[in-house]
Amino acid sequence: MSIELFNESGIDVPEQLIIEAARFAMRRMEVHQGAELSIQLIDSDSMAELHVQWMDLPGPTDVMSFPMDELTPGGRPDADDPGPAMLGDIVLCPEFAAEQAKSQRHSFEHELAVLTVHGVLHLLGFDHAEPEDEREMFGLQGQIITDWYSARDDRKRFLEQAARDTRLLDNIGFSEREGR
Repeated sequence: MSIELFNESGIDVPEQLIIEAARFAMRRMEVHQGAELSIQLIDSDSMAELHVQWMDLPGPTDVMSFPMDELTPGGRPDADDPGPAMLGDIVLCPEFAAEQAKSQRHSFEHELAVLTVHGVLHLLGFDHAEPEDEREMFGLQGQIITDWYSARDDRKRFLEQAARDTRLLDNIGFSEREGR
């Protein structure tokens, strides 16, 4: 998966976290490995312009998604492989996200991860215009975020254990260079 991130917001953001959240969501939704995604971070004024232009709604918003190729999550096992495609563009407004995180009493990083997953789901055709669709999309979004945190925690524990093992082996005189 190719994910490009362009930060034109003027705000320092954890870019790797956003990319990791997007990649995790795309894998979880079984998007083709060759798919491409663009994530753009913009300021509030630019987001307000996009919001009016594309949604006919005033003021900035947190995230907007612009799908490119028609992709659906998973697909059928007997269907032809659709091959790589351009999933689309996600546009995030970190300034709006920071205010939203503060009002919801969670971290800026968490808000960016949630908005990124939300954007990926929109690119895959999920919506929340109707109550039933909203329950489905937000339920899936919540599960992906929970699984992402769990996978990150597992990876962190693995790396910590590997570091402890390496220190232990170094302390008792074993090293990979000695071939033992």
